[in-house]
Amino acid sequence: MMKKRIESVDILRGLTIIAMVLVNTPGDWNNIYPPLRHAQWHGLTPTDLIFPFFLFIVGISIYFAYKNKTPNASTIKKISIRSLKLIGLGLFLNAFIPQMPFISDIETLRFPGVLQRIGIVFFVSALLYLNFSWKKLLAICVFILIGYWILLDFIPLPNGNVPTLDRSINNWANYIDLNILGNHMWQADYDPEGLLSTLTSIVSCLSGVLTAKVLDHYKSINFLIGIALVFLTLGYIWNFWFPINKAFWSSSFVLVTNGWATLLLAIIYYLKDIKNYKFGNIFKYVGMNAITIYFLSSLISKCMYLIPINNSQNIHSWLYENIFLHDFIIPEMSSLLYGLGVVAFYIFLAYLLYRKRIFIKV
Repeated sequence: MMKKRIESVDILRGLTIIAMVLVNTPGDWNNIYPPLRHAQWHGLTPTDLIFPFFLFIVGISIYFAYKNKTPNASTIKKISIRSLKLIGLGLFLNAFIPQMPFISDIETLRFPGVLQRIGIVFFVSALLYLNFSWKKLLAICVFILIGYWILLDFIPLPNGNVPTLDRSINNWANYIDLNILGNHMWQADYDPEGLLSTLTSIVSCLSGVLTAKVLDHYKSINFLIGIALVFLTLGYIWNFWFPINKAFWSSSFVLVTNGWATLLLAIIYYLKDIKNYKFGNIFKYVGMNAITIYFLSSLISKCMYLIPINNSQNIHSWLYENIFLHDFIIPEMSSLLYGLGVVAFYIFLAYLLYRKRIFIKV
């Protein structure tokens, strides 16, 4: 992708994937420390930063991968194929069950998902980057963020109801998902990777594209910190009128999460790429096979929950109850230790792939 990789990008990508695995594989979903949970609706927890961080990094990768490309048929074909692969892997995860017939009920199969959103966002963002200047990309981002706010907060729904920002049918994001996706959603009333919120998630990715351009041109953390402070200031101010919300990916959520992502990138870039401090290799190993690690962690976790080993336990519950759950450890810690054990396994797997020079590109 680059003659000389920017190691801080691989480290941030790997750190994000490790965080994804950790929050997705607790020992007990009923006993989780608050920072490892998503906000119930409005608000922001460390867990809510993870997915927008990854989309931000996708944008950085798009910039370096396609900065010398033209939007010809060959390039567009490669972008389309990669996008379809990501979407296909996401649908496979949603449909797969480890018993015959290996495919869950199509009538209630969830269509959206993390990999599906990554695939769509990658496709749209890459095409926009190839066809528009950075000024036009910035204008597109501003138009989407402001337009999304106006739509969700002020435009009446087709049924005449006043729009709301709560978890109801009168939220534009929920309204569109319910009327188009129907039973093919994560929950009966909403989907965190729904259709309308994909628009603002594209801005999360384009912000990574634009930030990478600044990084490539100036190679200085001063500009990165300045961008981060602008994002954070605007996002937290906008929060008073348009609350920070991951569920429908509000415009303030985009700005705040982009701000934290840019600030963290600046810190890692300074320490690794400027000062050459020896740290973060375990994250780099994961970052260089990010989609592979995420896909395997999701697939294996699903199998562990669905494959029984006796009348009362599946593989997951047996491991958790026999190895990590003890009377002298509080349940939240036991649950966290299980998650850390899973993370350690995938870090080791990523290290083996790196040592064997195996880099699986989706």
